[in-house]
Amino acid sequence: MATTFANKKTTGQSTAPVPAGPVPITQDAPRRRRRPVVVGAGLALAAVGALVAVWQVDEAGNRLPVIALAHDVKAGEIVRKSDLVVAQVAPDPALAPVPVSRSNDIVGKTAVADLPKGTLVTDSSVREGSPVAQGRDTVGILAKPGQLPAQRLRTGDSVALVHTPQDGAEAAQSSTQKTPDSINAVVVGLSSPDANGAIVVDVAVAGTDSPPLATWAARGAVTVVLKAAG
Repeated sequence: MATTFANKKTTGQSTAPVPAGPVPITQDAPRRRRRPVVVGAGLALAAVGALVAVWQVDEAGNRLPVIALAHDVKAGEIVRKSDLVVAQVAPDPALAPVPVSRSNDIVGKTAVADLPKGTLVTDSSVREGSPVAQGRDTVGILAKPGQLPAQRLRTGDSVALVHTPQDGAEAAQSSTQKTPDSINAVVVGLSSPDANGAIVVDVAVAGTDSPPLATWAARGAVTVVLKAAG
């Protein structure tokens, strides 16, 4: 005879109702503990960042206005006011840039070497002129392309300044001469080329040669010839 067992709830036992929705967090919920090492590292990084910021502000306040070049200046060229620009640099004992307050000491002097754009100007970057000019007269010649060699001239170059008259009367008189008039000179300064490629060449000549050379230069009747070395 088969016996059928029915599911019966056990007397005295009750099932707790399941709450609907999220379970609220109670005061007894576990909390994450912060590690002291991590906290200390964070505070140290914050302190370092603050010190770096203070140092940067202090360095910015200690920068000095000095003279730098606004564009390239070639060796032998006269430094002009338009060639200079103000740069802010931090004090450094390894550097000796000229301060802005002494800019007038630099303007008008000759570059002793090629000075690229951005170069900080020092007292050794320029000089008072060429020793070869001592005891000689200096004459400026505006030389256009075709009146000077393609090879770039430098201070100290020995040149011959050949009289090349342009007007008819002078040209006719010059054509009767077997050898054109010329004057030996030494280059003591060079300007930057203008929009047409012309440059001013400062040359040192003997006192007796400066009047005729100035006359030739005023008429544009001078050709610069670079002499062979030696």
